[in-house]
Amino acid sequence: MDGKIKIDIVSDVVCPWCIIGYKRLEKAISEMGIEDLVEIEWQPFELNPNMPVEGQNVHEHIAEKYGSSLEQQKESQQFMAKAGAELGFTFNYYEEMRMGNTFDAHVLLGYAKDFGKQTELNLRLITAFFSEQKDVSDRAILKQALLDVGLNADEALSKLADENARKEVKSKENYWRDLGVNSVPTFVFNRTSAVTGAQAVAVFKQVLTELVEARTI
Repeated sequence: MDGKIKIDIVSDVVCPWCIIGYKRLEKAISEMGIEDLVEIEWQPFELNPNMPVEGQNVHEHIAEKYGSSLEQQKESQQFMAKAGAELGFTFNYYEEMRMGNTFDAHVLLGYAKDFGKQTELNLRLITAFFSEQKDVSDRAILKQALLDVGLNADEALSKLADENARKEVKSKENYWRDLGVNSVPTFVFNRTSAVTGAQAVAVFKQVLTELVEARTI
């Protein structure tokens, strides 16, 4: 089989397990030395599609959505911070952290894909939210993220009022949901197999090894 290994990552920019999972996948790819054989595309998934513009305190939101106590949340945050640190990513949780609406971010990630900057913008937004305590639903923050990765910020932001661009995000969200993706991160390999969750590096290596070997058959 010729061509690259296509990996669709269904995720949200405010999902902590998505960045941990991606970093583990990245480590697997790097340690195998197959960067040139892999093509990654990020697919939209909103953890909180009905989140209002003003957002919601993270502790309140998680308590309402998952029933987690404050103590359980803090333990989970400490666990994620440790996992992130092992992968070179900083989780900087704080008391007034707010969960925002990420639809605009997904529109901009669609724009960035056309310029080969999708992964770069995604990581910039995730870092802004988790490491820099910034609101990724704030258009000023979005504009700065676009500038940081070398994109035309004004052109990109104009997509937020483009009905076709917004419909495309919705269409992609529906596509993956209709295929049964209901939690993130979900990693889809060559549109034929998938793993869900922030799997261990060894798991990603096993999947990738099988896909690399299949290319030579």
